[in-house]
Amino acid sequence: MTTNKEIKCQPECDAEKLLKLLSGKWKPQIFRLAVEGPLRFSNLLRQIPGSNKQSLSVALNELVEELMLEKQIIKQKPLHIEYLLTEKGRSLLGVFRELEVLSDPDNKKASS
Repeated sequence: MTTNKEIKCQPECDAEKLLKLLSGKWKPQIFRLAVEGPLRFSNLLRQIPGSNKQSLSVALNELVEELMLEKQIIKQKPLHIEYLLTEKGRSLLGVFRELEVLSDPDNKKASS
């Protein structure tokens, strides 16, 4: 039998780190919208109810740091920034789909 003290001393497993990364504020919504195409910060503020500039900026920066999103500076006038899913980010889409299936109480999505 392990004690709480023994569990705390063990390093985080990769799955736990990934779940922490993806469960941050606004990240599931960002992923859902990124599947549809490039994201712009101002559009995200409008599309994610309750979001604010600071928390959205932190979430985007963390996803860029973890190579889930790519930040592209578009040098056309007006200058703007777009965020796109990277290959690593796209590889997680199956995980999100499975989570949707598991969270569906009537299991309606499993048959589609």
